[in-house]
Amino acid sequence: MNAVASFLSPSESTIEPVAAPRKIWTVTTGYHRGPITRLVSPSDLGQWIKPFVFLDAGVLPPSAGPLFGIHPHSGIATLTAVLSGRVAYEDTTGKQGEVLTGGLEWMRAGSGVWHDGHVVGDTPVEFFQLWVTLPPEQENGAPESQNIAPEEVPLVGPARVLLGQYQGATSPIRAPAGITYLHVRLKAGEHWRFQPNPNETVAWIALHQGTTSVPEGLTAGDLAIFEESDHAIDVVAHDDASFVLGAAVKHPYPLVMGKYSVHTNARALAQGEAEIARIGRRLRAADRLK
Repeated sequence: MNAVASFLSPSESTIEPVAAPRKIWTVTTGYHRGPITRLVSPSDLGQWIKPFVFLDAGVLPPSAGPLFGIHPHSGIATLTAVLSGRVAYEDTTGKQGEVLTGGLEWMRAGSGVWHDGHVVGDTPVEFFQLWVTLPPEQENGAPESQNIAPEEVPLVGPARVLLGQYQGATSPIRAPAGITYLHVRLKAGEHWRFQPNPNETVAWIALHQGTTSVPEGLTAGDLAIFEESDHAIDVVAHDDASFVLGAAVKHPYPLVMGKYSVHTNARALAQGEAEIARIGRRLRAADRLK
């Protein structure tokens, strides 16, 4: 069964009340590092909403320099959603390209990968970057990179399907099962209801623009984590709003962390870090690392 939503404009009837409204467990505004806001990290809220273990949001000014400098990952996948502007990227799978406004860049790091990126052109880049944990059968598997063009992202009503399945639409990204990740835009006064898939009891929402009620009030920059349940989430936009929403089956493994890696156990982490080091030596020999 796919996730289900009802979408109602101001001229339509109001949403019937949910039998037991989904309650918010906590709200955060994260912490700021220059133009980037870190909303979730594996060492804090990522422990509660795994497989979602990291979320950055921000507005990056035009710049000829790299976003973060070339750096490694293992055991996770990253998804960069570009909401405005363009980003160029390159990784050690041999892939490189540009992610356009509305596009996605998926990097399944698996056994280990290094990557980098920078803003292209004169338009600031608004973005969300998400990390998700990989299951044991994938955490040390072959890396994979996908660049998804804006027109390839399925649209269902006000929701773009970034990961997983929603209302019969499937994201082209080859993500682990049991994860739904949407980008939703609502006009002022619009109502939207999200019903998670069976067993997707983890859920959160991060507001990019506008103000909403869920039913508690949220403003741009807020990330709200819901109590774990299978209940629906109702969103009412007080003005034009943009937000991302994640829902998933709870990741049942501990988060075993390195500096840039998250694995399910110490042995898998050691394997990932060894591969990262091997690739690093190759990059250093090619004068790609200082």
